[in-house]
Amino acid sequence: MIRLAQNWTDYSVITTGDGYKLERWGKIVLLRPDPQVVWGAKRDLFSYPDISAVYHRSEKGGGGWEYRKPVPDSWNVSYRDLTFKVKPMGFKHTGLFPEQAANWDVTAQLVKNAGRKVKILNLFAYTGGATVALAKAGAEVVHVDAAKGMVERAGENARLSGVTSGIRYIVDDCVKFVRREIRRGNRYDAVVMDPPSYGRGPSGETWKIENDLYPFVRLVAELLTDEPLFFLINGYTTGLQPAVLGNLLSLALEGKKGKIESYEVGLPTEEGICLPCGAGGMFIHD
Repeated sequence: MIRLAQNWTDYSVITTGDGYKLERWGKIVLLRPDPQVVWGAKRDLFSYPDISAVYHRSEKGGGGWEYRKPVPDSWNVSYRDLTFKVKPMGFKHTGLFPEQAANWDVTAQLVKNAGRKVKILNLFAYTGGATVALAKAGAEVVHVDAAKGMVERAGENARLSGVTSGIRYIVDDCVKFVRREIRRGNRYDAVVMDPPSYGRGPSGETWKIENDLYPFVRLVAELLTDEPLFFLINGYTTGLQPAVLGNLLSLALEGKKGKIESYEVGLPTEEGICLPCGAGGMFIHD
């Protein structure tokens, strides 16, 4: 099963090949590496005439941007009634994962159909794509990320999208925050999490997804209300299959009344193929 983010107008994947994807972000065309693109290109992507910037990998790790045309420090792209600020950042990112629009649509509709106020915890919440989409749908969202700059960007994205209330922003280590919430007795109707493959906390704590994700999902499950609306896990680690995320949820949420969906998330391309962009696992209340 693949959830395709196919309703973008301000973003598209033009073509792919040889380890790269050529994308249009509004009027800006970027060429970025993508580890999933293991097939050959139909044309020389680097010779595409409208490229604004190219991200080059470094053999020593990381890399940097080569600017071929003037590029604004940042610019806005819109998805439906949402607006986000994007910019070329370190490690090839732009501050937005457009494939996640497929999950925004599903979870926002669940919130709209709930018929009640829904309180959602968004962990490793980055620049707030899911936060803004869910708040716009009427949810109360607690947005948690350890990076202050990303949380500030989330607030800016909310304001750009016309969301001025309903979001509580927290700069904190997600594991520590969840443990405190359990002690405080707080509960949530839904959870979204985008756990990193690897991370290091301010006090030297390490996070390795293969070792730490399952215990963390079980911990977060303690925060759920008796009849949670949904629990979504996004996975970007190469080799982490959708069924793995489904299994985690099935085991951690045993006894909760609902169904588990496991799927890939992808983007359609103008060349007519699907670009896989990660895995998803989702519990949905019956």
